[in-house]
Amino acid sequence: MFGWWPIQVFGPSMAPTLRSGDAVLARRRGRGVRPGDVVVARFPARPDIGLVIKRAVRRQGDGWWVEGDNVFVADDSRAYGVALVEARVVARYWPRPAVFRGRGEHRPA
Repeated sequence: MFGWWPIQVFGPSMAPTLRSGDAVLARRRGRGVRPGDVVVARFPARPDIGLVIKRAVRRQGDGWWVEGDNVFVADDSRAYGVALVEARVVARYWPRPAVFRGRGEHRPA
């Protein structure tokens, strides 16, 4: 699918919005990222980590400040600095389908 990207979530950093094992659909193109969107990103300061799923908080320079929804897990911009956004998560399709509207809002599909 051109522009669409199926991804499986690993780890607790986005709980309760997303849990480890959830499957989401991200869009590489489309409307731009806004604060509150759930995004797929990478940290230039830590390329060994690979891709992460976090919430976009604010634009900062050429990237985004991103944080996980779980405040007890700090593997986000608080530890690694600005992230480069690769895609925006638009829906969770398994196990509890939901559409993500941005700014922290999602509804059952």
